[in-house]
Amino acid sequence: MSRHFAAIAYTPSVRASQRLHGGRDLGEGLEEISETPVVELGPRECEFIAARDSFYLATVSESSWPHVQHRGGQAGFLQVLDPTTLAFADLSGNRQYVSVGNLTKNDRAALILMDYPNRRRLKILGHVEMVELATPQECFLRGAVNPKLLAKMKFPESNVERIMLIRIAAFDWNCSRHITPRFTENEWQSRSSPLSATSITKE
Repeated sequence: MSRHFAAIAYTPSVRASQRLHGGRDLGEGLEEISETPVVELGPRECEFIAARDSFYLATVSESSWPHVQHRGGQAGFLQVLDPTTLAFADLSGNRQYVSVGNLTKNDRAALILMDYPNRRRLKILGHVEMVELATPQECFLRGAVNPKLLAKMKFPESNVERIMLIRIAAFDWNCSRHITPRFTENEWQSRSSPLSATSITKE
């Protein structure tokens, strides 16, 4: 686990549980970490994020209940704008706005990105800034967000309601032990090459 991620996740109660249940005290020395570190994604993380076609987004309500939502799209819809910022276009959906409502009161969020075939998992903690818009062009007209930032985003859909900007606070690559390999139709087809005629020998 990365030191920055542990500094956020390993609260006193978590460290007490680690000691109680015979786990390692993984929080040792975390006091040395700055409270506001600059956490940057590396090439490995950027490549992984660009290949994902879905992720899980967790937010917390005003009554302290967590809410987890699945977000999906074309591979790369969660975009790396720079080493410290992610973004995705929030499309109109079932009109419940649970995540949006939660984020208006608490901008903290957690993301889990899965690569099931290769049994890899990336966890990200961050602060979310919501930029409301009816169309991508409206953002330019209102000056709601830096035009250079918006220009980096790709909008595959027309029904974009807002942009979600995620300022990364920490990230960590998680253990693969209990990840069951699963494959999309395209992934399965790419791994299952058809039997070619040249491989068949006649008796």
